[in-house]
Amino acid sequence: MIPLPLARIAEITSGALSGMADPRAVVRGPVVIDSRAVEPGSLFVAFRGARVDGHDYAAQAVRAGAVAVLAGRPVEAPAVIVPDTTAALAELATAQAASLPNATVIGVTGSAGKTTTKDLLARLTARIGPTIAPAGNHNNEIGHPLTVLKAGLDTRYLVLELSARHIGNIADLARIAPPTIGVVLNVGTAHIGEFGGKEAIAKAKGELVEALPRTGVAVLNADDPLVHAMATRTDARVTLFGRGEHAAIRAEDVVADERGRASFTLRTPSGAAPARLRLYGAHAVDNALAAAAAGYELGLPVAAIAEELSAAEPRSRWRMEVTDRPDGVTIVNDAYNANPDSMRAAFETLAVLGRDRRRFAVIAALRELGEDSEALNTEVGRLAGAGGLTGLIVAGPDAGPVLQGAHAGAEQAQRGGPPGTPLPRIVHVPDAQAAAGELGPWLRPGDVVLVKGPRAMGLERTAELLLGGAGR
Repeated sequence: MIPLPLARIAEITSGALSGMADPRAVVRGPVVIDSRAVEPGSLFVAFRGARVDGHDYAAQAVRAGAVAVLAGRPVEAPAVIVPDTTAALAELATAQAASLPNATVIGVTGSAGKTTTKDLLARLTARIGPTIAPAGNHNNEIGHPLTVLKAGLDTRYLVLELSARHIGNIADLARIAPPTIGVVLNVGTAHIGEFGGKEAIAKAKGELVEALPRTGVAVLNADDPLVHAMATRTDARVTLFGRGEHAAIRAEDVVADERGRASFTLRTPSGAAPARLRLYGAHAVDNALAAAAAGYELGLPVAAIAEELSAAEPRSRWRMEVTDRPDGVTIVNDAYNANPDSMRAAFETLAVLGRDRRRFAVIAALRELGEDSEALNTEVGRLAGAGGLTGLIVAGPDAGPVLQGAHAGAEQAQRGGPPGTPLPRIVHVPDAQAAAGELGPWLRPGDVVLVKGPRAMGLERTAELLLGGAGR
């Protein structure tokens, strides 16, 4: 972060120095919320969580090198005491963002694909200047300001994810680091239980384009009607990406290899170039186009954009990680999170990658679907049951609708298939470890396994155990 004395941090956050804190002491290192991540010169921010209270680790953080603690109550260490550490963290990040002399802020939102798009875009911007982007998906009221605070005076690009669980969340995040370019990928069913419908989700995602200045650029998905319609909600210039001819940045002649990796011609208003993705799944094309559109607006030549997209590999863990075991079993670890749309995309990828192979899947009931939970989880189960699998394992609680849908989908596929079409083996287990223990003996060389579920289930552990416990 940009170095700041404690007196200035207290001024920005309306805090009070405590615990013999030296007002002239300067925070030069990272701002962290985990005492184990403290480095010399850090500022440790103490949050009270459901299971752990960061205030209990204040003294430990200072012993590890933190200059002080940003705390909600007095602690046994030098501290800046504030009424609300979440609000104070946002205020500190807002002040830091305002002091960046040459930084262009790019915001990315959508129901699915944010992290992959952010990773691709950060790769593009790094080609033309120092770039800060979050590791993984630090995209909420804590992760977002922490990412902003990583920027320094030399930062040229801040590539940020913005997520929402409620109306107003994205607007709040955009006020911390006002974006010049806003990328909206799609409006799907993630968190639909929190919002109550796709129209409300579109309203929330559109807060990003509403935050853009007149001199900014809204990068919108032309193939998603709810996203395309956001063009009316901004004074910024609009650039469309997509598959059709009406998109300024588009993919032509898309083909997929036997592993589900797409090749296409990247078409822009100033020319075209071939791109061959190393990312898996047809949905990766849309993410690549969104990143390409933003990169094009920053002045990158189309050949350079295509070159970077073609070289990019997954940067954030547990998102379509495809690993071949020594015995020829392929594990597709897409376990970071799941919603109905991303689950459908994952099974489409499995169908391509597993063509002419025995296919298995480990899934779990989806969360945060509200009153639609039973119907949507039944549909997820039906999708899996009808997906031509040899075996399906459903892990965790609340699995009834998924299992019911899986059996119904399997029976329907059997009736519509050729004579002798077998039913998949469908089993329910309590957790990720049990899933690996159940599935392991089923597998033989050449099989392919998809592992995908909500974050709370931690199904990456299933993939790691199937790979021998090491993960990737």
